[in-house]
Amino acid sequence: MATPLKISSRSIQDQVSPEEWAARVELAACYRLVAHFGWDDVIATHISMRVPGPDEHFLLNPLGLMFHEVSASSLIKVDLAGNLLSESEYGVNKAGYIIHSAVHEAREDVTCVFHTHSTTGMAVSAHADGLLPVAQTSLVASSSLSYHDYEGVALYEEEKARLVADLGGEWTMILRNHGLLSCGISAADAFNRLYYLERACDVQVAALAGGAPLVFPTDDVQALAKSQSDYIFGKGSDLAWDALRRVIDEKDSSYRN
Repeated sequence: MATPLKISSRSIQDQVSPEEWAARVELAACYRLVAHFGWDDVIATHISMRVPGPDEHFLLNPLGLMFHEVSASSLIKVDLAGNLLSESEYGVNKAGYIIHSAVHEAREDVTCVFHTHSTTGMAVSAHADGLLPVAQTSLVASSSLSYHDYEGVALYEEEKARLVADLGGEWTMILRNHGLLSCGISAADAFNRLYYLERACDVQVAALAGGAPLVFPTDDVQALAKSQSDYIFGKGSDLAWDALRRVIDEKDSSYRN
């Protein structure tokens, strides 16, 4: 008989700063949203959030929980060296640590990082030409986009330097033959960037599946559309965040515990 999964219901709110608790609630909402949109992959993939304050700590999902099970209290806290700084029945996802610590260490402007293995995200990651200018969503998603070649499961420290070099100053990345990654100045920003990239991948797979010849906007129009995306991201991402949080609250507000 399988061992029942034990998820602690004890809140740690009184054990952390108000700022860390707020970050935990925001990050837990991100996990529930990814599950809601169907971008999760059993217990694989991860979302991280920098803990406010001078210490180089970030929050991550414990290895063993589905995304729809993650709550503010169940999140684990680690440092850039991968040391577990909070009590948990679960360990750290090594691949999650490698990818997320690399970004948080290299990019002080990044607060939150998403990594997904969605079906269409993985499909487009294998397309030789990468993300195509199929639709407005695609152009917005490609306004800050980079690529990183597949090196196997991300278990080795040596890959971190290559990953951050490929990311550069961009905010989203297609991990070839692997999946998608997005960064943001906030949870709202990182989610919004991922949403556009996921939708762009959906559109691309659907358009190619139709079999008809595709028409692309001119280079000038593509450049214009990409420049117009500035207001959508950054602080502009806050516009939809309250509505997205309401979706999760109405579905299951236990992420706040």
